Amino acid sequence: MKYSFLPILLFLSIVSFAQTDSRIYDIIDAVSTKRLEKDITTLANFGTRNTFSDTLSNTRGIGAARRWIKSEFETISKQCKNCLEVFYQKDYVTTNVGERVPKDSWIVNVVAIQKGTKYPNRYIIMTGDIDSRNSDTMDYEGDARGANDNATGMAGTIEAARVLSKYTFENSIIYLGLSGEEQGLFGGKGFAEFAKKNNWEIIGVLNNDMIGNIEGVDGVIDNRSFRIFSEPTPPNETEKQRNQRRFYGGEVDGISRQLARYTHKQIQTYMPEMNPMMIYRLDRFGRGGHHRPFNDLGYAGIRIMEAHENYNRQHQNLRTENGIAYGDVLDGVNFDYVAKLTAVNAVVLANLAWSPPPPTNVLIGGIVEPNTKLRWEKSTDETISGYKIYWRNTTSPQWEYSRFVGNVDNFELKGIVIDNYYFGVATVGKNGYESVVVFPNDIIRKTFRTN
Repeated sequence: MKYSFLPILLFLSIVSFAQTDSRIYDIIDAVSTKRLEKDITTLANFGTRNTFSDTLSNTRGIGAARRWIKSEFETISKQCKNCLEVFYQKDYVTTNVGERVPKDSWIVNVVAIQKGTKYPNRYIIMTGDIDSRNSDTMDYEGDARGANDNATGMAGTIEAARVLSKYTFENSIIYLGLSGEEQGLFGGKGFAEFAKKNNWEIIGVLNNDMIGNIEGVDGVIDNRSFRIFSEPTPPNETEKQRNQRRFYGGEVDGISRQLARYTHKQIQTYMPEMNPMMIYRLDRFGRGGHHRPFNDLGYAGIRIMEAHENYNRQHQNLRTENGIAYGDVLDGVNFDYVAKLTAVNAVVLANLAWSPPPPTNVLIGGIVEPNTKLRWEKSTDETISGYKIYWRNTTSPQWEYSRFVGNVDNFELKGIVIDNYYFGVATVGKNGYESVVVFPNDIIRKTFRTN
C-alpha cells in the first residue's frame, strides 16, 4: 500500500501560514520611503557628524544632528500621547583612551524608550550611528556627510519609532542613536554599561550600520539581499562553558546566533521577497560594529546591513580620481532599499516585543538512549500557551524541525537520538508569538520526571 504525505504537508504549510499576524503586514506597509529620504537628507546636510565636530552650531556638526534626532523622537512621542521616554545618555572620553580621540569630549547618545505593558524591564534595541567620518577619522572639521554610513541606519531607527509607536507591546523597545562608533565604539560601550548598571534584561540588539547601498564595488546590483552578522558564542562565557561545548556541542548556538536565526525566520515568514544572509562572524572580516560592546557584556546582538558594499563611498573625502567619484553622498543611497531594511527591523522588533520571555534553565538528556529528553523551568505566566521544542541536523544553519509540547516543564522526543541533532526550546504565548530559541545550558543529571 502506498501512502501520500503531500496533503499532510500542504495542510501543515497552510496552518503555519495562518499563524501570521496581519498587524505585521500593516507595520511593513507603514514604513515610508519618503520620510526616510527626508531624514537621510537632513542628516547628510549637517555637513559632518564627526564625533568631535561642532556641538554649538544649529546647522553643522554632531551637536546639531543629535538635537535634531532628539526633537524627532520627542515629536513622535507627542503623537503617541508621550509613549516615548526621550533623553541623552553620555560618557566622557579622553585622549588617552584611544589613538582616534583627538580631544577630550562627551560621547552623547540619543535614547527613546517605548515601555512595555507587561515586561517593562525587558528591552529589544534598534540602533543606528549618529556619527560620520571622511578619509581621516581625526579630521573633525572637514565634510563627512555620511549619507549611507550611517544616516541610513539612524533614519531607519527614527522611522521604526514612528511606525511602532502606534502599537502597544508587552516588552519595551529602545530606539537608539549611538555616537563615537568610528573612533572606537564608544557610544555602544557606554550604553551597554548603562543597561548593565540599571539591571535591564536585554532581549537583543539590532545594530543597523549602512542599510542603503545596492551597488557593490564588485559590480553587483542587488536590492533584495542583506546580511545578518552574529557571533557564534558569547565572548564572556566561562571556562566551564567552553569545556562543556567540546563534548556537548553548540559551537554555533550562542545567544547572538539564536537572535540571527530568529531574524532570518521572521523575514522568511513576513517578507519572503527578501534574501536574508546569515553570516557566521561578528562582523565583516577583521572589523566590528556597535553590537560588539553589547556582545562583550553578554547581551545578544547582531548587525543588519547591505549585502554589497561600495568602498569608494565609505570613509572617503569627496573627490574624483581617474573617473571614479569618491564620497558618501545622497546619490549613493537607494531609499527604497532603506525602507525594506527598516521594515526588516520593524518586523523583528514587533515579533520580539510581543513575545513571552524565553524558557530558563534548559537542560538536555538522552546519552546512550534512543530518545532525547529536555527539561526547563515552567513559567507561571497565564499568557503563556506552552513550549516548542526545536531540533536540526548539526550541519544545518537553521532550525529544521519543531514540536509544540504544551504547557509542561519537560518532554521526551521518542526515536530522536541526541547524538544526531542539536536541540532548543522556545516559549509560545497565547497570542501566537514565540521567544528566541534557547539552547540547553547543561545536561539532566537526575532521574527524568514524567508528567
